[in-house]
Formats: sequence, C-alpha cells, structure tokens
Amino acid sequence: MNVRRQHISGTVIAAVTALGLGTLSACSGASAAGNTDKFDVVASFYPMAYLAEQIGGDHVHVTSLTEPGQEPHDLEISAKQTAQLQESDAVLYLKNLQPSVDDAVAQSEVKTKIDAASLTTLEKHGNEVGGHAAEHDDHANEELAGLDPHIWLDPVRYAQVAEGVGKAFEKADPDHAADYKKNTAALVKKLDDLNTRFANGLKNTKTKVFITTHAAFGYLAERYGLTEEAINGLDPESEPSAARVKDLEKMAEADGVTTVFYETLVSDKTAKTIASDANLKTDVLDPIEGITSKSRGDDYFQVQESNLKALQSALGAK
Repeated sequence: MNVRRQHISGTVIAAVTALGLGTLSACSGASAAGNTDKFDVVASFYPMAYLAEQIGGDHVHVTSLTEPGQEPHDLEISAKQTAQLQESDAVLYLKNLQPSVDDAVAQSEVKTKIDAASLTTLEKHGNEVGGHAAEHDDHANEELAGLDPHIWLDPVRYAQVAEGVGKAFEKADPDHAADYKKNTAALVKKLDDLNTRFANGLKNTKTKVFITTHAAFGYLAERYGLTEEAINGLDPESEPSAARVKDLEKMAEADGVTTVFYETLVSDKTAKTIASDANLKTDVLDPIEGITSKSRGDDYFQVQESNLKALQSALGAK
C-alpha cells in the first residue's frame, strides 16, 4: 500500500508523554483515552472500534485513532495520540493497514496488543479477485506486505476476529470475562446471520462481476463467488492507467456489468468518468472504514445491508 511510513522515536514518545493527555474524538463520545475507571481500549479505526464497543459493552471505554470521515489509509498518528496510546489498557489494530499506527504500537508499552490480522487468515488480492483468482496464503508467519487487509468486509472473517478479540478481553480484564464471552457470542451470531443473507441474496445473479474504485472487496467477492475488478489497487488514492481504464470498459461490456461503484471517503471523479465513457451507472459500495453523515446506515450492520442491496441491484439478483 502506498502509504508514507512515519517513524516515531522513543525520544518523541517520551516528550509527548510528558505533555500529558489531551482529548481525542472517540466512537463512544468520551474524551480521554486512558486512566478512566473502565477497561480503556484504543482502536485504530472504525471496524476495530465497533468490535471493541460491541464486545466490551459498558465495561470498556473505546477511543478511535481515526476520526469519522478520515481516510484510514492516510492516517499519520499524532504525538498526542501516541501519548494517549501509552496510557491505555489495550490497543486493537489491524497490522499493515496504517503504518504509522503499527510503528506507534510496536514502540508502546501497552500490556494488551491485539492485532486483528493475526486472528484470521489474510490473502493476496490484486486488481481482479474472485473465487478462483485469489491465492491463499499458506504461510502464517509470512511478511504481511502485499496481503489484503480488508478482512472486516467478509462477515465470516470479521466473526473470527471478534472471537479473538473477545478472548483477549477476557484474559486482560477477567473480572468481566463472562460478559465479554456473552457479548462476543451475540455479535458472532449476528455476523453469521449477515453471512447467510449475503450468501442467499447473491446466489442467483445475471452477472458475477462488479467494478469498484478501490480493491477493498476481495474477501467479500471470494466469499460469495463474485469477481471484483478494481479501478485502483488496495490504495484508494492511486490513479489508474489509461490502459487499465480501457480494459475495464471492454470487460464491462463483455460481462454485462451495469454499475461502477465508488465509496464515501474517496473522490468519485474516476468512477463517474469511466461510467460516463462506458455508459454505465454509478452507485456506492461502502468499505466501512468510517461512519459519516454520507454513510448509508449508522453502524457496520446497517451499511453492510445497504451494500448487499447495492450489489443485488448491480448484479441483477433474481
């Protein structure tokens, strides 16, 4: 992913820690990241914060490093946020999505570090991803570079991560282990039900191919036997080549593609240009990297339901 890596030295961490804790926008609406009377969890971005809130319930205080509406791939963690990270009881992040977060977590002394990428399987996805095109990664300890981090868009993988997060919370905060276990089970059940709705809803469609601006839907495509053709790669800000655009326009005609999908946190200019040239419609397919006023829903499940409807419409579900 073409994200500039930011290295944070121990000297900087020491200096900013001395400044004390400021405020940080939190999913839960609370201000300070650490030193509350609850189990303090710093989450890297919305899908991680949502898991922490659903599993932790009233026992956790969750703070997100990524502001609502901010593109998480672009996050450069601030000195203040690094200091707040030091004061938390746990950090929940997704390694290789936000390099500046990875660096800060590696250098922090947080007792409980939960890497969502280690709780499920990651694969390498390119511009074309489908049931047969995706290659499985058989090496658990292989370098994460090049692996697709967008695991939360597959309800099955997201449920696997939820189970791992629940166990980590139980171990780190044993006084509330029973509640964490119960909340995790309830969340996993909801994700299982969502998976069933996607599987049934996308079983019979006129086409299995969809075009997106950002290659975020590889796991979702593979799960339900679809093929994602991405204008850009895993980095949503990269620009496609003229040859790639021409190939997509030819493919759209050959495969009966009706719609070019764009997302809420990135400009829709490229999607609309291609759609106009190829005489296609545009619609939103949300990678759920953050919830904003533009989101089609108030939380993960509502936006996923909107994504399902958008896919059914675009693919000609019968």
